[in-house]
Amino acid sequence: MAEIPGETRRKLTTIFSADVQDYTRLMGADEEGTLATLKRYRDRMSSLIEAHGGRVVNTWGDGLIAEFPSVVEAVRAAVDVQNELAGLNAARPADGRMLFRIGINLGDVIVEGSDIYGDGVNIAARLQAQAPAGGVVISNTVYDQVRNKVAVGFDFLGPLNVKNVAEAVPSYAVRIGEGDGDTGRVVAGDARPAGLPLGAASGSVGPAPSASRQTGQLPDQQRNLAVLGVIAVALVVINTLTWHGVFWAAWPLLALAYVAAMRWAHLQNRFDPRLAALAISALGLIGINLLSWHGTFWAIWPLLAIAVVAGLRWARRG
Repeated sequence: MAEIPGETRRKLTTIFSADVQDYTRLMGADEEGTLATLKRYRDRMSSLIEAHGGRVVNTWGDGLIAEFPSVVEAVRAAVDVQNELAGLNAARPADGRMLFRIGINLGDVIVEGSDIYGDGVNIAARLQAQAPAGGVVISNTVYDQVRNKVAVGFDFLGPLNVKNVAEAVPSYAVRIGEGDGDTGRVVAGDARPAGLPLGAASGSVGPAPSASRQTGQLPDQQRNLAVLGVIAVALVVINTLTWHGVFWAAWPLLALAYVAAMRWAHLQNRFDPRLAALAISALGLIGINLLSWHGTFWAIWPLLAIAVVAGLRWARRG
């Protein structure tokens, strides 16, 4: 049904709020370049929002508000947006990357023409402000609808206090890129059963401890690195207990070190991950050359090729 200008009504909808982390700093460093990047990134975001059945309600400065008739599609759109923008940012220097924060809430809103207003919108904006750069935070109303329908994991962040909203809003961080069949998995610490009454609170947005800090558990990425460390120690112990004058564990240890380094580089956002991968590959070749040493430093040739590729990538960054 077409919107009638000036008509005011209410409806239940999914609100998608996004803005740029450190936008003021980016503008101060390169105003024209930042505006051009913002337009390009927001065009990509708008296309993905429309592809998932949503519509952009409004944009201002570095912000964007959209709405979706489907809660599931709103979360899928947010994940697709962050993955798409991560790909664009990979080619940019660390201090020039434009990272969006996204908050999603399902709530009742006031509709006036093509605009939407009300606490539902305000909560989405507060969730967005709580999200990390490149991340997505959702309210419990969204989580209850998508936890078994979207192939991502969720970390319970605790109640979010929202100004002018009487009840604190439980919030969840979406684990982007970790949906390997573990649909809607929530880490330990999310002990709130669905439908638990919310505690009364008011005030401004405050930081909430993550589930991993609340339970003392490491995030999945760090646990994976810890597992590799345990395997490495076990190999050294086995080699020592079966010692026959040969340190054969050096080869699997080198392979484990390579995997761990690649995983570590993938988790960083301070530098170009592809350049980091090239550097790790170069170190791996040096390690292989040393472990198989026969008086010839043959790794110089593949190292030269890696250096050329890295130099070309560095020259084309931005």
